[in-house]
Amino acid sequence: MRRRALLVGAVVALLAVAGCTPEATTTPDDVAGQGYQSGDGSTTTWAAGDRSGPLELSGTDFAGSAQDVADWRGEVVVLNTWYANCPPCRAEAPDLAALSTDYAADGVQVLGINRTDDAGTAQAFERQFEVPYPSLADTDGAAIAALQGTVPVNAVPTTVVLDRSGMVAGRILGLADPSTLRSMVDELLLEQAPVRAP
Repeated sequence: MRRRALLVGAVVALLAVAGCTPEATTTPDDVAGQGYQSGDGSTTTWAAGDRSGPLELSGTDFAGSAQDVADWRGEVVVLNTWYANCPPCRAEAPDLAALSTDYAADGVQVLGINRTDDAGTAQAFERQFEVPYPSLADTDGAAIAALQGTVPVNAVPTTVVLDRSGMVAGRILGLADPSTLRSMVDELLLEQAPVRAP
């Protein structure tokens, strides 16, 4: 019995390090409708011709302002699911804040998605980690549902990167390695911007 308790404890600890939500495991290149992986930091990218979208995602941030990723067409968008008591979310917050600041002039937008915390808890987190970008208050789950229609995001944190057309170009399940995320963003910034209709 003690051995079983130790084994359960080890599994729970592993899940806490990898991602805050346990999930099933399938193939590494899964897309919507084909399951999802554990939040182990694994990265999936899609070539331009294989991308799904454009993603339609909007809502209200914790400051009460409307946010809509469609307003950022022509820019690279980084979406990150998080909540305040998630250890990997806390670990990657400084890197995401730095990415947002470092790439602001290059046409990169960062948007958090939080379906767990109330405004007070979320804003305290944002102050603590000096988060310069908004986060959707997704208490109704609408933003997560919009993402689920395109790419599985059951692990928290999950980071999804959209190309300039709003198409899903990459995903990191679990704690995002900052150099990997920046490489994904750099590659998308080199892609040709879409031509907007007048």
